[in-house]
Amino acid sequence: MLLGQRDPDHLQARPPFLMPPLIALFFAMLVGFIAAHWQDLSDLGKDLREAKVAVLFPLLYLAYLRCGLDLKRTRQLIVLVLIVAVGAGFEAVLQGLKFDLGTFSETQRATGPFGDIKMANRAGVFFAMFLPMLAAIALQPGQTRRIRWVCLLGCCVLASAILLTYSRQSYLIGLFTLMIVLVWRSIPMALLAGALVIGGAATLLPGSVVDRVEQTQQVDASGSVSFDVSTTSRFTIWNGTIDMLQDHPGGVGLGRFNEHIGMYSSFAGKDAHNGFLLTLAECGPLGLLALLWVFWRLWRLTRMLRNSPGATRPETRALELGFTLVVVAMALGNMYGSPFFDSLIMANFWILCGLMERYGNIKLHAAELVAAHHLPPRPERPMGLEFPLAGRALPRLSISKALRR
Repeated sequence: MLLGQRDPDHLQARPPFLMPPLIALFFAMLVGFIAAHWQDLSDLGKDLREAKVAVLFPLLYLAYLRCGLDLKRTRQLIVLVLIVAVGAGFEAVLQGLKFDLGTFSETQRATGPFGDIKMANRAGVFFAMFLPMLAAIALQPGQTRRIRWVCLLGCCVLASAILLTYSRQSYLIGLFTLMIVLVWRSIPMALLAGALVIGGAATLLPGSVVDRVEQTQQVDASGSVSFDVSTTSRFTIWNGTIDMLQDHPGGVGLGRFNEHIGMYSSFAGKDAHNGFLLTLAECGPLGLLALLWVFWRLWRLTRMLRNSPGATRPETRALELGFTLVVVAMALGNMYGSPFFDSLIMANFWILCGLMERYGNIKLHAAELVAAHHLPPRPERPMGLEFPLAGRALPRLSISKALRR
């Protein structure tokens, strides 16, 4: 893919939109890796493997951007990415059906194909990322009935998977992105859906889901309200991260957050639960700036796709609107967690980024060809205006051929 010339010239000429910030992020990670092993080389082999994975999986974006497929097959690969997400959600649903749905238990949380129970929150973020894209396709104006129902079925599978992960941040991300899709389609529809969710959630949802949400706030015998341990631990870890930065303003080194957080909080070995704070703590301000640049470029990519000539009408830009919310959901997932550097969670996201950029480039080129084909012919310029001195000597040269006739 890197050495071949399978893409036409108009696609080869367009530089990868996300590569500059990704290169900056890789450089910041390299600096953090060197800082982590400047005095301690005991875990060099393990850290090299983790760094290799962290670098290679974002390059899936470049591989699929240069995949050499036409518009139809690129769109088919985008659909395949969504099918894979639904398949992962279906596996999580099958796991969840074996649970006791009456009461919530920390030992019963669905993860699908993503591993042990510690991956439940990140699995929920994965399902929440792809949910709005299916919803956007289902609610696309003029959509065929068969595709609409298939996408709605996929939405139900992913929504059920999110519920069974018992990840409260994923609940909020899924609801937020779905409401935006509904607002884009119809504001009255969004208001009706919001009323149904508020009014029927307690009766329609499993008791374990309601129990999980109610555990967020706890009321003691005196009537005072407090948050549960899972919620308060995040604030404690974030405060400890700030203290860590005061002692290590340049970062503690790539992959060293878990080893240091125990010195600044009572949660030794825990994750930062915030992708931005984690990057700042490990790679310093340079890493955070590079990460923010990646997110800014992702947002600009979604805006470019939505505003391209091939996506001017609502019935032709469902994928672009859905991809925008995939990026929004991924960003929100890193506000209360840190799945950005998790290859299992982010691999499909990077593939989708490459495919969507390619899809937009092909549509843009097709629109440019159509516009060039319909341009009005350039009016003939009299020769006397091109050569003023000759026009003075021969005045007829300053008159167009049509007037001379």
